[in-house]
Amino acid sequence: MAKKISKPVVEPGARIGVRSPRAKAGAKLDLGPGATVRSGTVIYAGSIIGEDLETGHNAVIREDSRIGKSLRLWNNSTIDYGCRIGDGVKIHCNCYVAQFTTLEDNVFLAPGVTIANDMYPGHEYSAEKMRGPHLEKGVQVGVNATILPYVRIGAGSVIGSGSVVTKNVPRGTVMAGNPARAIGKVSNRQAAWRKRISNI
Repeated sequence: MAKKISKPVVEPGARIGVRSPRAKAGAKLDLGPGATVRSGTVIYAGSIIGEDLETGHNAVIREDSRIGKSLRLWNNSTIDYGCRIGDGVKIHCNCYVAQFTTLEDNVFLAPGVTIANDMYPGHEYSAEKMRGPHLEKGVQVGVNATILPYVRIGAGSVIGSGSVVTKNVPRGTVMAGNPARAIGKVSNRQAAWRKRISNI
């Protein structure tokens, strides 16, 4: 049975449609139906967000972002401005998604993931060269991993907890370490993972 999509529910203490000094004149928030926006959340004007959004407490979504349906953005996490986010994305607690990041459909960020976008901090041209990473469909990122600017992570890849990803990742690759390196293919490890889970 299909889920009934209702009017947005905005809890007391949440703020939606907040104006940013850098937003275009007349910018409005386009918030799809079925949203649940919990207390402490701030969503800025100038973004388009699909149906069935759900935030935790104290989440932030900045302006100029395009976000698909069924985003889950949990407590104390921020999506900065100018991001492109697909359908079914889950961003756990205490995550930071930097400006100009792309997260395709069904990406998952575990707690504490940090995404960077500045290759040249402190340089006079750093602002115009900023670009976040691009995580393709179904990428899974472990706890406290860091993804550096300009990196592209191929579809279905898994990034281990605590990893620092400094270069592009081929699709379906398992990465771990600092700096992260390939330790196998997801397709080759699934049977071992299933066996390990069944023994827990």
